Amino acid sequence: MIRFLLNQQEVSLSSADADLTLLDYIREQRRLSGTKEGCAAGDCGACTLVLAEPNSQSDGLFYRTVNSCITLMSAVHGKQLISVEHLSENNTLHPVQQALVDHHGSQCGFCTPGFIMSMFALYHQNAQPNRDDVLNALSGNLCRCTGYKPIIDATLAVCAQAPDDQFSRNETETLKQLLSFDTGTQGTPNLIMPTDRKALAHAKAQHPDAQLVAGSTDLSLQFTQQLKKGETLISLNAMSELKTCTTNEHSITIGAALPLNDAMPTLLKYFPTLAELLTRFASLPIRNQATIGGNVANASPIGDLPPVLLALDAKLHLDNGTDKRIVPIREFFTGYRQTQLASDEWLAHIEIPKLKPKQRLAAFKISKRMEDDISAVCAVFKLTLSDGTIKQVETGFGGVAATPVQCNALADALVGKTWSDKSCVALGKNILENAFSPIDDVRASADYRNTVLANLWHRFWLENQTNNTIQTRVVSHA
Repeated sequence: MIRFLLNQQEVSLSSADADLTLLDYIREQRRLSGTKEGCAAGDCGACTLVLAEPNSQSDGLFYRTVNSCITLMSAVHGKQLISVEHLSENNTLHPVQQALVDHHGSQCGFCTPGFIMSMFALYHQNAQPNRDDVLNALSGNLCRCTGYKPIIDATLAVCAQAPDDQFSRNETETLKQLLSFDTGTQGTPNLIMPTDRKALAHAKAQHPDAQLVAGSTDLSLQFTQQLKKGETLISLNAMSELKTCTTNEHSITIGAALPLNDAMPTLLKYFPTLAELLTRFASLPIRNQATIGGNVANASPIGDLPPVLLALDAKLHLDNGTDKRIVPIREFFTGYRQTQLASDEWLAHIEIPKLKPKQRLAAFKISKRMEDDISAVCAVFKLTLSDGTIKQVETGFGGVAATPVQCNALADALVGKTWSDKSCVALGKNILENAFSPIDDVRASADYRNTVLANLWHRFWLENQTNNTIQTRVVSHA
C-alpha cells in the first residue's frame, strides 16, 4: 500500500505500475492538468510538484520540490503531494500566485505552474531569502518568454513575509496524518518498498531481475526517454537505515539512499570547497531526490560525485542482508557501467575521510551550461603539503574514461617537489594531457577534454599558492 495526502485528501494505492510517475498519476488519473510535461527528463521544471514531509530537524513539515516527470510513486508514501491547483483558497490566489501577477512574471504560462511550485516551497522554507537563495530555489525552472527578473522579484517580495496560508494553518493536522501512514506494509506488488535490510535481501532474492531505485532521477529516463517498461522495482525510499548521515572524529558516513540535498550541509561543513560542484549538480529538484549511492552505483563515467569520492579516498559499505564488506572506491569500478557489487548486494553507506589540516581540496566541473547540465569533464584534486613540499596528490576524474578514474602517474611524478615551483605546473599539465584516451561526443571532443584537464591542473596550482591574487572563478552572476 502507498498512502499519502493529495492536498488534504487521503489516498491509498494498493496497485500501481512500477514505472508510474507522479506526473502521469496526477495528470492522467487525477485530471490535474495544471502541472505540465516539458522535457520528461527533469531538465525544465514545467512538471515541478511539492512534497511536504515530516521535518527531522523540527516539529513541522519540510517542503521539497521534485520533478514529477521522473519521480516514481514510491517517493510520495507518507507525504503530502501538492500541485498548483491546491494553492488557491476560496477563489483567492495564493500569495505566491498573486506576487507573480503583481510583478508581471508570466507570459505564455507554460512554465508558470512549475515556477509557482518552486516559489511556494521556498515560501515555506526560508524566512527572508536573499537573491542567491532565490536563484537556487528556481534553478530547476526554465523560462523562455518573460525573462527571470520579474520572477525573481516576485519571489523575493512574497518570501520576505512569514508563511500565511491554508498549509501553515493546517500544519499540525497534516503532520499528524502523515505520521500515521508509517505503520503497515508499504509498497505495491510491482513497486516493492522494504523497510529493513532483511526485507531488502528477501525482495532481491524473490525478484532477482528487479532494479533498485532510490531517487529515480537517472533510472526513470529509461521509462520516459527510452520508453522501456519497468515491470518490478525495489524502492529504497522506506529504508531509514540507508538515509542517515553521521560523523565521527575521522570520517563522515552517508546512507546510500539519502538525497544529496539532505547531505549537503554536512558535506559543505567539512568540504567547503565542494560548494560550486555540489550546487551545480543538476538542479535543486534533482538534488532533492538524487542520492550519492545512486550516483556511485550506476557507475556512469560522467557522474559528478565519484571523482570527488575517489580524490577523498572514500570507502563503500556493501551489504547483502547477512554479511557486510567494505570496498575502497578506487577498486569499485571494474568497467563501463560495471562494479564489484555482487548480484545479492547493494550499496549501503559511503564513508568519507575528513580532510587533515595540511590538505587542500578543489573540484572543477566543465559543462556547456552553468547549471543543470552534465559534465564534459569533472576534475577533483586533493593535495597534502608539509613545509611547502608535496607529500601526496590524490585525484578523481569524470568524462575522460570508461569509468570514473584516478591518475596515479601525477602523484608519482610530483611527490617530493616544492609546490610553489612552476615546474609543477608544466609537469602536471604534460601528464594529464596524455593520461587518458577520452572519446568525442556531443559534449566535447577528446582533444578538448585532454586540454581542459591540463588547464584545470594549472588553475588548481594558481588557486593554491600562498601569494595568489589571480581571480580564476566567476563569483557573481548579478
